[in-house]
Amino acid sequence: MAGLASVSDVEIDSDGVFKYILVRVSRKGGPEHKDIVRGNKTAEFHNNIFEKLTPEMEKLELECKCLGGGKIDHNSKQKKIRVFGISTGFGKADHSISVEKLKSVYKDYEITWSDDTK
Repeated sequence: MAGLASVSDVEIDSDGVFKYILVRVSRKGGPEHKDIVRGNKTAEFHNNIFEKLTPEMEKLELECKCLGGGKIDHNSKQKKIRVFGISTGFGKADHSISVEKLKSVYKDYEITWSDDTK
């Protein structure tokens, strides 16, 4: 499971409101997997994040399945992250899973989620 262990749980931009996706990464042909969160301000569409991530994971002999998306509002000064919204292409991610992943990295943050689309 070395390949999976080398994949960070969360990679998001430090500030702003931007799109994110929740992705299940697994070893090709194996049952081991982990869910990861990726988001950035440069992505015009959720698919842009997925298209960038997939070749990176393939180099590690891992495959990706997008579980959905939404938006993240990240305020590093106030140490707050809000997860909300939906991806028109991938559907809504389970924000509760995304929040648990974010909490494992941003331990001293207030992290919330809602089913609001705005």
